[in-house]
Formats: sequence, C-alpha cells, structure tokens
Amino acid sequence: MRAGYSQFCPVSMATEILCSRWTPLVIRKFLCCSTRFNDIRRGLPRMSPTLLSKRLSELEAAGVIVSIKGTSGSKEYQLTKAGDELRPIVMGIGAWGQRWVESELSLNNLDPELLIWDCTVG
Repeated sequence: MRAGYSQFCPVSMATEILCSRWTPLVIRKFLCCSTRFNDIRRGLPRMSPTLLSKRLSELEAAGVIVSIKGTSGSKEYQLTKAGDELRPIVMGIGAWGQRWVESELSLNNLDPELLIWDCTVG
C-alpha cells in the first residue's frame, strides 16, 4: 500500500485512489467501453503492462471496477456504480483541458496513430 495523506477528508481520500499516474486515463478507457486488458493497453500504449495490472488491481480493491469472466472465457472488467459515477468528473477534466490547456501544448502531444485508434475503437 502506498503512502496516503492520512486525512479524514473526502477529497484527500478520493485523491489517494484516483490521482495515481495513469489512473484517470484508465478510467477514461472504461468510460469509452474498453473492458479487456489488451483493449485498455492499446489505448494507453505508453503505459507499461505491469503498471496497468497494478492500477487495475488498485481500482478493483477500491470498488471502482470489478473483474468478470467474459463471454469468450477471458477476464473482463466493468465499472461498478461507484466507477460509473466518475463519468462527469473525468469528462469535466477533459472539458477543462480542452478549454484551458494551450493549443500549442496540445499539438505537441498529438499522437496521430492513437487518435485514429481512439476514433475507431472508442
């Protein structure tokens, strides 16, 4: 378990779960209907598979996602009610970024292959 803020404050407690590196982007992939490890991994190509496994375990332990046996027998993940309630927060962060992050900075981070993959897969 990683060190937390040790504060009985809802913001600090939520931050301990949601603000680890890559976690908001993993949640975004769930909100865009990715349910399998490899789909999430393809959508976050710069995230190591080891770190993705760790984040999935942390989100499952926190009650944000649940793992299930998929139709093909493979492991899949689904957002829980708590996870789905993150939708307006994650989308709000995206809207804020679109509005307030400078275009020059955004264009420097553009990955055309990832953009096409996101547009076709979701």
